[in-house]
Amino acid sequence: MNTIGVFTSGGDAPGMNACLRAVVRTALGADMRVVGIRRGYAGMLCGEFEAMNHASVSNIIQLGGTILKTARSKDFCERDQRACSARLVKEAGVEGLVAIGGDGTLRGAQCLWGEHGIPIIGVPGTIDNDIYGTDETIGYDTAVNTALDAIDKIRDTATSHERLFFVEVMGRDAGFIALSVGAAGGAEMILVPEHDTGVEEIHRTILAGIGQGKVSSIIVVAEGDEEGGALEIARRVRQFGGVECRATILGHTQRGGRPTARDRILASELGAAAVNALLAGKAGQMVGRVNGEIVLTPLTDTWGKKKPLDERLYELAMALAA
Repeated sequence: MNTIGVFTSGGDAPGMNACLRAVVRTALGADMRVVGIRRGYAGMLCGEFEAMNHASVSNIIQLGGTILKTARSKDFCERDQRACSARLVKEAGVEGLVAIGGDGTLRGAQCLWGEHGIPIIGVPGTIDNDIYGTDETIGYDTAVNTALDAIDKIRDTATSHERLFFVEVMGRDAGFIALSVGAAGGAEMILVPEHDTGVEEIHRTILAGIGQGKVSSIIVVAEGDEEGGALEIARRVRQFGGVECRATILGHTQRGGRPTARDRILASELGAAAVNALLAGKAGQMVGRVNGEIVLTPLTDTWGKKKPLDERLYELAMALAA
């Protein structure tokens, strides 16, 4: 293999640039050419390819976002459009690909491998941490710390005004961010999609806390919670009466910012591992880190198998909040 391509796709995540740096420099160290594909699958469809060298990834390890930009592409969902993408990749002389992104990116990667035989290795880059086959995804640790910093500030206001705050964090289909942030931030409740907690139960728990002398509380809500998110939950809790509450949505602030040391190291390890996997003849798999070891997982398993929430941590956080 003489030439590889690399791209970032889907939602950006802190640490993607560190991963790009590792991919490019590991490949160059193996005397390979590297082609960067701008704007993910959308750019692939338009032939947005550029040669990358050592200077291309100089001084980017500390930057959030992605220097190759990212996008979501509805066109790539069409089989004929994927065929066009594959043709352009092959015409550019690219013999293998490294795809950095979340479950949508990995699904697209499987299509390129399964339908067109382009060797491809996925790298899990998403703040949601919902990818099977790795203990943590690139960007997750930074997102947790960003949200935690915000919640610490909100708690100051909650305490000063003796109020309850519902704080919504990202995690549409999984509660990993909410659980880590809630446990580290000492939240009184953590509402995640994996656990069904009705508004009546939430209201009873709040009143019980007030009865124990709590004058302020923080309840962390994953955006995918079945009750409708922080704004809707706060509205419904107010209807029960006896509770003064506010809602704050942290939103996309969790995606940006400089990656933590933990994310930079993880991204560097996985980026290098992806290139080495291609050189070893591997394809149709994702690199991840499980129990401190680099592992390969079939792309179809990364979304076909559900990554479980840490129930031990959930139970501990709830017990300490009582």
